[in-house]
Amino acid sequence: MAEQRIQIKLPQEKAGGVYADFVRAWHTQDAFVLDFSTLTDPPHQQDGAVVLDATVVSRVRIPPGQVFELMKALEVQLTAWEKENPAKRNG
Repeated sequence: MAEQRIQIKLPQEKAGGVYADFVRAWHTQDAFVLDFSTLTDPPHQQDGAVVLDATVVSRVRIPPGQVFELMKALEVQLTAWEKENPAKRNG
């Protein structure tokens, strides 16, 4: 079987990306879903709990076959980041 390569193009208007404070992961029968969210207001008290209001800034749906590849890529990048930032490793 011939080698496969994926050439990814990044449109200029997407190059800046979006910032997210949190990610929520969940799944359906056909996809894993990542909801990236950012805080929209200062934390406040409600019924004795601290409430963080956040809004989804991006939803990404991943086919089940790509989840393991995503996990491997995140591990590679995390290991590289930890080597580059030893003082920030645990916090």
